[in-house]
Amino acid sequence: MIFVTVGTHEQPFNRLIEYFDILKRDGKIEDDVIMQTGFSTYEPKYCTWSKLLPFSQMEENVAKARIVITHGGPASFIMPLRIGKTPIVVPRQLKFNEHVNNHQVEFAINVSERMGTIIPIINIDDLGNTIEKYDSIVASMNHDMNSNNVKFNLELEKIVQEIF
Repeated sequence: MIFVTVGTHEQPFNRLIEYFDILKRDGKIEDDVIMQTGFSTYEPKYCTWSKLLPFSQMEENVAKARIVITHGGPASFIMPLRIGKTPIVVPRQLKFNEHVNNHQVEFAINVSERMGTIIPIINIDDLGNTIEKYDSIVASMNHDMNSNNVKFNLELEKIVQEIF
């Protein structure tokens, strides 16, 4: 299953929703697709969709998905990262009236270059090929995304033991 989410920003993200629906229609996507379309006005015809989803359903969809595709909002792409998945990030762009500026483009490029943990798609025409080659792209990524929680907990445990 592929899960696509565009967040809850009030401007439509029809470019991503419609493009993905066409990929599904044309058989370029064989996976089942679930979309969270937010305030987009395009209604998918070939994918299962809801405008908004409860947080628990978002988490469930992300966990079940083979591929997660998000807009460039950090909360949306951090969710799959937290469970070890590499999201494809399609930032909203000002020139398509999807956001008030290009901060999502700048942020996605920065995270990709500095952390190497996401796959940014700036040109929507690259999306189909990226999905087709997703597994090999992820396998070739050289990132080691480790949480500091384990290290923090071990250090905290040492401090507590020293106190007592």
